[in-house]
Amino acid sequence: MSLPTLYQHYVSPKVNSGLYAKPDGFYLNGKKISLHSGALHYFRVPQAYWRDRLRKYRAAGLNAVETYVPWNLHEPLRDVFDFGDGDNDFSDFLDVVKFIKIAQEEDLFVIVRPGPYICAEWDFGGLPSWILNEEGLKLRTSEPKYMKRVTDYFNKLLPLFTDLQFTKGGPIIAFQIENEYGSVEEDGTVPDIEYLKQLKDLFVNHGLVEMFFTSDTPTLHRDAGSLPGVLQMANFKVDPEKELNLLKELQPNHPAMVMEYWTGWFDHWLEPYHSIEPVHVYADVLERILSFPSSVNFYMFHGGTNFGFMNGANVFENYQADVTSYDYDSPITEAGDYTPKYHKTKEILAKYQTVITKLPDLPAESSKVAYPTLKIFGHLDFEDILDQLPADLKVKLSNVTNMENLPIKNGNGQSYGYINYRKKVTLKTASTLKISGYVQDTAMVLVDGELKSKPLETEEDINGFGYWMQKDAELTLNSDKAGEKTLDIIVENWGRVNFGVLANFDQRKGLWQGPVYVDDKELKDWEIYALEFDSKWAKSLTNWKLGPPSISTRGPSVSRFVINLALPQDTFIDLRGWTKGLVFVNGFNLGRYCHLGPTRTLYLPAPLLKKGQNEILVFEHFKSDIELSFLDYPILGDLKP
Repeated sequence: MSLPTLYQHYVSPKVNSGLYAKPDGFYLNGKKISLHSGALHYFRVPQAYWRDRLRKYRAAGLNAVETYVPWNLHEPLRDVFDFGDGDNDFSDFLDVVKFIKIAQEEDLFVIVRPGPYICAEWDFGGLPSWILNEEGLKLRTSEPKYMKRVTDYFNKLLPLFTDLQFTKGGPIIAFQIENEYGSVEEDGTVPDIEYLKQLKDLFVNHGLVEMFFTSDTPTLHRDAGSLPGVLQMANFKVDPEKELNLLKELQPNHPAMVMEYWTGWFDHWLEPYHSIEPVHVYADVLERILSFPSSVNFYMFHGGTNFGFMNGANVFENYQADVTSYDYDSPITEAGDYTPKYHKTKEILAKYQTVITKLPDLPAESSKVAYPTLKIFGHLDFEDILDQLPADLKVKLSNVTNMENLPIKNGNGQSYGYINYRKKVTLKTASTLKISGYVQDTAMVLVDGELKSKPLETEEDINGFGYWMQKDAELTLNSDKAGEKTLDIIVENWGRVNFGVLANFDQRKGLWQGPVYVDDKELKDWEIYALEFDSKWAKSLTNWKLGPPSISTRGPSVSRFVINLALPQDTFIDLRGWTKGLVFVNGFNLGRYCHLGPTRTLYLPAPLLKKGQNEILVFEHFKSDIELSFLDYPILGDLKP
């Protein structure tokens, strides 16, 4: 007799109830269920690979997939929404309804965490940057301006889930309210429980009827981010008994579930090592979670990639931007491959899954290829880049300001990328430039197109001029002769902080903390360029100069490479010969690189390539290489001895 699928077991003979909790465990449609779920963020994986990844989840013995929903991608401009039907860089990643339906087709239940704040090591925790230019708005509170924005967004988002709920014939079994809200208390702030109540009311008013829950780390925040009558779940990496016993103490007569069992960890730029969690340590904690007994959601089971400018950042001590790879040392690698952790997970879950259902065979891994090394085809210098910027992204203002407050894009400001502040100045042979406050986040200074600030060569350089560590930083501008010069200050948004207390969420980028001075004279009347570097811009570039930039040139440039392919396959771009910048493939922003690591490659999935001619652009901050190489494996960084 063949085994039933998950849905055959739990739907038969008909659906009478969804997921609910009793003292002895979870029940779905009146039948006992141990939830073994894994996080997968549809916005971090090309749509063409969704089914492959989901099938690998099911083949491991998982019975559910969990996903966040990123507000910043789904409402990229105020009142402009994109659920896969837009004309934005990420539109092909955003059909969340299709993702959820594929999960059901692959015999998985779905847990949705719609935010509005998601953390996720994602830029600004998924909050849209335009929200920063609304005066008086208080993020993650019941303040009316913020709640109006959340309500407008949820009025578009939540109806998409109504008919996808389990009790309506769909796969969704649970929804999370906000995300780790207890963490806002770390500086003494009292969590705004009215805010959580209003979010719950929005869920209910839009017909969401499946189980609601919150999640936090019990030993850090106890029930500070919870709501009465709403199930609490736990997030942690170690000490499962300590966390789960406290969870049971906080809510007696309820079953335990770990919403985030951290299977590995993420990396920051400039860290010396790639973070890993050894298999035996990971497996030991997993066994102890399951034997407690507790249900579990693996965060992450497959991490994917922080494509484009979507990496987040942290301020654990000082500002640290997250790398492009979100491999996370997960059971499934960034490129979709199995690991020893995957096979160990499958083995352990088989011991604890009391309901035996049909599992698919393990899907094959994608082939990886190292394409031949490419020679540079052409380049554009920084002045060429500015010349080709659309006129509506250039403004004149009396004072420097943050990118989010630029009067562009119908009041939405600039979201991502770089912002250039240009001014004609009279310089002596040795003049002093001073930037008030802190740079958010890095700055390059050019005088008549020549780089004057120090390139990022060592980790120590971030303590000097042009980086976020030094307040009121000064730079000597040496010139062969005095006179009028063109000053450019190019500021990079390296990623907005995605976690912390509410004070950490003032994530305005650029120069905005005070005036800029030359020789103690305040500079006024700036030309400001919003360098968002989106797909339309990348595809529009023309008038390429043949060959590489001049050997003597140190400063920003774009290099163009072309590769013809008969069969696109997964590959990794090797950036070890480059310093710092971005890579675009057929107009799509693959993400950032930095020679200080730990990551030294960028994953290039086959769906971003095409048969025939492919264009690869590299925007380099300091000094371009003349070649671009590929590998059939990633370099995620050295491992700690």
